[in-house]
Amino acid sequence: MVLATAALPHVAHAQEAVYPAGNDGGDTAWVLASTALVLLMTLPGLALFYGGLVRAKNFLSVLLQIGAVASVASVLWIVVGYTLAFGPVSTGVIGGGLNLMLANLGNVREGLTIPESTFALF
Repeated sequence: MVLATAALPHVAHAQEAVYPAGNDGGDTAWVLASTALVLLMTLPGLALFYGGLVRAKNFLSVLLQIGAVASVASVLWIVVGYTLAFGPVSTGVIGGGLNLMLANLGNVREGLTIPESTFALF
């Protein structure tokens, strides 16, 4: 009888999520270090990859083009990318323009322990 009642399904309730109030210095340092490592890995990697596909006389041109594209992509992310990806939703799917040019960033994003500016940088 005891074995039969143990085999019956029971309702399990999930515990409410508890988020720490404030940013964590260790998490912030880790995200910033990861961001720097990805940048230091990606740009030379792309330069060596695409530089290997062209002749030696065009290597410098390809190197400058990769730097220019990375710069333009970074500026576009700051101006409109972050607000479209992570801004408050106003029209259904795409975020609104509340955070254009990284304006109105909060101190700590809900559910995270890093500042929102660090989240935008990552």
